[in-house]
Amino acid sequence: MVSLKKRSYKKELLDADNIPFADIKQNMQELNRINTLLGGHKITINGIKKFIYKNSPAPLSICEIGCGGGDNLNTIATWCSKNNITVNFIGIDIKKECIDFARQQYPDINAEWITSDYSKINFSTKPAIIFSSLFCHHFTEDGLIKMLQWMKQNCSKGFFINDLHRNIFAYYSIKWITRIFSKSYLVKNDAPLSVARGFTRKEWQNIFAAAGIPHYTIHWKWAFRHLIVSHLAPLKGEHKFDATKR
Repeated sequence: MVSLKKRSYKKELLDADNIPFADIKQNMQELNRINTLLGGHKITINGIKKFIYKNSPAPLSICEIGCGGGDNLNTIATWCSKNNITVNFIGIDIKKECIDFARQQYPDINAEWITSDYSKINFSTKPAIIFSSLFCHHFTEDGLIKMLQWMKQNCSKGFFINDLHRNIFAYYSIKWITRIFSKSYLVKNDAPLSVARGFTRKEWQNIFAAAGIPHYTIHWKWAFRHLIVSHLAPLKGEHKFDATKR
């Protein structure tokens, strides 16, 4: 049996260069289904809700780093449309193939798609919210410290993270699910490895402390995810937006 007491630093196949576009496309399509079925997209919407209040300035600007094929931003766009929230998006990913796929898949959402290392981006106007989903586990702890500091410095309202909780049940569950149902060699290899590269609550607390960010909350979510939310300033005298749609 695999031991997950310590985090794995083994590289995922998706982190390699020169992966054929067809393989990346299949990987992103399967990950979107997994995120939908196991509640990953719902967690992202919960993160967005933490920042939406009555009389919030419109349009709301949202940036995702490591956006992949754009599925998260499309999910948010659909939810915002149902709730009459005006929004614009920025999607950043270092892989050109992912950005090309996002443009092809979601031409109708109000998004600027950028091929770049997120850390090289300088915004002319800071987005209100910056978030990442299933992105942080690709980095070392030192890399994450720099990422958190960048997110804090480059947003105007706050940031949140949706990522994996390292857990032995989660590891073997996704390993068998993908072995049976997945056709992507990337998903079969990287899905359980992603769990092994994930973080515990205590590890997140240590990372935030090292980044010098004291104000945040960690929420455990099914299926074995952490939703971590950091507002730039305490919210005073505001009433949460009451979303009637899901």
